[in-house]
Amino acid sequence: MATRQTPLKSSRKTSPSTAKKPFDVEALWQVERVGAPSLSPDGAQAVASLTRYSMEKNKSQTQLWLLSTLGGAPRALTQAGDKDGQPKWSPKGDQIAFIARREQEGSKDEEAQLYLIAPDGGEARRAATVATGVEAFKWFPDGRRIAFISWVWPKLKGAAAQAKAHKEFKERKETGYVTEESLYRYWDHNLPMGRVAHLHVLDTATGKVTDLFEGTDYELTRADPDANAFDISPDGKRIIFAFDPAAEKRLDHCYALAELELRSGKVQVLLQDKDWDFQSPRYSHAGAHLAFLASNLGKKHTMPSQLAVLDQHGHWAVLSEDWDYEVSAPLQWDEDDLGLLFCAEEQGRSHLWRFDVKTCAAHVLFEGGHTTGFDLAAGTLVVQHDGVQHPPRLSVLETEGRADEGGRARRIESFNDALLAGFAWGRDEPVSYQGAQGDEVQMWLVYPPGFSPKKKYPILHLIHGGPHTAFGDAWHFRWNAQVFAAQGYVVACVNYHGSSSFGYAFKDSITQRWGELELQDVEAGTDWLLKQPWADSKRVFATGGSYGGYMVAWMNGHVKPGRYQAYICHAGCYDWQAMFADDAYTWHAKELGAWYWDDPAKIASQSPHAFAQHMSTPTLVIHGAMDYRVPDAQGLAYYNTLKARGVDARLLWYPDENHWILKPRNSQLWYREFFDWLKRHDPAHAPRRAKK
Repeated sequence: MATRQTPLKSSRKTSPSTAKKPFDVEALWQVERVGAPSLSPDGAQAVASLTRYSMEKNKSQTQLWLLSTLGGAPRALTQAGDKDGQPKWSPKGDQIAFIARREQEGSKDEEAQLYLIAPDGGEARRAATVATGVEAFKWFPDGRRIAFISWVWPKLKGAAAQAKAHKEFKERKETGYVTEESLYRYWDHNLPMGRVAHLHVLDTATGKVTDLFEGTDYELTRADPDANAFDISPDGKRIIFAFDPAAEKRLDHCYALAELELRSGKVQVLLQDKDWDFQSPRYSHAGAHLAFLASNLGKKHTMPSQLAVLDQHGHWAVLSEDWDYEVSAPLQWDEDDLGLLFCAEEQGRSHLWRFDVKTCAAHVLFEGGHTTGFDLAAGTLVVQHDGVQHPPRLSVLETEGRADEGGRARRIESFNDALLAGFAWGRDEPVSYQGAQGDEVQMWLVYPPGFSPKKKYPILHLIHGGPHTAFGDAWHFRWNAQVFAAQGYVVACVNYHGSSSFGYAFKDSITQRWGELELQDVEAGTDWLLKQPWADSKRVFATGGSYGGYMVAWMNGHVKPGRYQAYICHAGCYDWQAMFADDAYTWHAKELGAWYWDDPAKIASQSPHAFAQHMSTPTLVIHGAMDYRVPDAQGLAYYNTLKARGVDARLLWYPDENHWILKPRNSQLWYREFFDWLKRHDPAHAPRRAKK
């Protein structure tokens, strides 16, 4: 059973000062975004990236900052680069490695490269020039070598051959993408044509690079491989990695774990099971155990990632089997190897937990809000966290004893404090009500600054995507609840059936009947809201993105006209048969219950397009052309349908954005169109008729 340590909740009290401004999109893009921390070996300092955006220049700049865990002032470590990211302290503490594209000694990086810089400053140096670039990396324990990921042509041998192929590919005149692979694009990018992700080793002193997978069929995941895909043994002699053992690579396959011996180059498969997916391996400090994530996909594709451990004798077990939470990477062993640290969601929040490997008991080390990153070194624990009331921050967990005992959080930076002090904030709270199947459903509310229960307010539903995610106590740069609330709306975020953080049964309940329970939950949430004395029943709106966009399209064909004054559908799924053009098409039959050619009626019964004849509520449709998870033809077909039916509709289409709107000016336009659409259909903003 999970036990709790000292709560670390932020205060929900806000002062509705008339001198403070409402938080808006311009302020949102002035917020400096701090990245995940990496601690020095002695725990005295952390390094993290800090990204600043310019609305005028319509671009960002990312630098590295050093932060003292003992109370000193932060200082900038890098200045010359524009995109310095993924910093990692060396085991000896004498260097910090990071990934960047720079110009150095007359040579400009075509692809991201590894750079090294001393913690006390000075000029960063390029560790090597890798023609195919660097994706992610980890230090070896000796502090002299780095393992990194690069996409290479698997049949070529040697760095010179890779460089030649890369040069020829860059200089080619053709633009066609040719493939026979099942997996060829992911979210917003085509996978590098003809290339796969290999592990490499870099000698930082000589710059020598070795491809560890050269001449083999091994490769890492093609779905944005990162440093969680592999780990290095404490003695530096072996590397463990997750791989797809099938000849044809797909997103829905079960991964296996293999170990590579560096001296001999031999690879041994440690764990492989047709029903189990193994991911994110992590060696214990003593090297006697291997922790990893295990999911029984043979049972069902929605099965959660659980904490598992493999011992030296080849025996493995799921430790969190009786713990109804989903474990997220990265995993990090406690310093005594008796517990593991990781993040996991609970009731719309994300906490940092410690799981005891002997008792299988879990307790919260740091309570969110929304905990997104952490690092532990020399008894010092630093967390990256955010919440509805504040953007990402870095805090150190102060304890009287060991770092695994929980304690009080102390900020180690104040990057955004001066900016945010000038704005008024709306308070937030979770409420519960009875939803579909008589189950308790959570709805997170964010109130306008200066909210008074004696006044009337419009209601704005923000329906989350996924569907297996949650809206809760988290800061969101693209759908920011405080920006919405500052416009005078009571913002309602329903964690409908299918949402994460409420147990597996709740998450899996919508499988193969999408739209049914979720609609009941949203409608029950609206019923609850309209019973409140402050709710204006004539000013109710529903908006959503991705699966949330699917939901508002679904509502348009199922909810009686007039209940909602307008909808906003961002990157929403509209036609499940046409959605087969997405990058995740191999999951469709598992999620919907059949392939569209085997049971078209079952697919249509869960598809908004099949109910277009009932759609009449005004809708703003937003989509990006670079969205491969929900191809933009979905939004265009929905918009065209509404126009053909004579429904009031507006389209905001971006040729240069993906599933998310990432450019400052495009985001500014997004929010402006969003609010203008709501006001256009808000009776309170209707033109007043002149008296006769």
